[in-house]
Amino acid sequence: MTKVILVDDHVVVRSGVKRLLEEQPDLQVVAEADTGDDAYKLYHQHQPDVLLMDMNMADTSGLATLGQIKARFSDAKIIMFTSRPEVVFAIQAISAGAKGYVLKSSTAEEVILAVRQVASGKSYLSSEVAQAIALQNLSAEEDPTRSLTPREFEIFRLLAEGADIDTIADTLKIGQKTVANYQTQLKHKLNIHTPIQLVRLAVKHQIIRLQ
Repeated sequence: MTKVILVDDHVVVRSGVKRLLEEQPDLQVVAEADTGDDAYKLYHQHQPDVLLMDMNMADTSGLATLGQIKARFSDAKIIMFTSRPEVVFAIQAISAGAKGYVLKSSTAEEVILAVRQVASGKSYLSSEVAQAIALQNLSAEEDPTRSLTPREFEIFRLLAEGADIDTIADTLKIGQKTVANYQTQLKHKLNIHTPIQLVRLAVKHQIIRLQ
């Protein structure tokens, strides 16, 4: 029996995915969480075969929680479950240690396949994302955000969304001085000097969406 933990801050999403997985005779949802902190605690408690986790939650980012879990449990099999099909997010998730990247728009069959594949030790990318990666030929020079580490990427995204240093520190559970240091590094690495340049770069490469 494959043990799964679900992490999503939307109850409707969790209940729907839980029902879907538990219709399968070989899959069992052993716990659910709606925050990154609870995800970490429950992973430690249950040691599941697969953790299916939302990319963005109210208290923190899925990437931050992914990094926290992988730092303690290096063999953790984690699938990022997200509505973001952009290649840059998939690349950052895989770079941070995710074994799978599945879109919330995926079919039920694809979600089940992803869980089984990752549980067996393989990796899985939603077909839409895998195709986009195969077709994309952007180099780090053409898209400088591709050169960012997962932590740099998260801070860059949060800054582009308008978060201040205090908010970013709370969200990622790191010190304010650390955030400020990363902010300085990002300016040099991406050759940006003003907040508007940062936002323009994030919009250009589909890291944030302007409504």
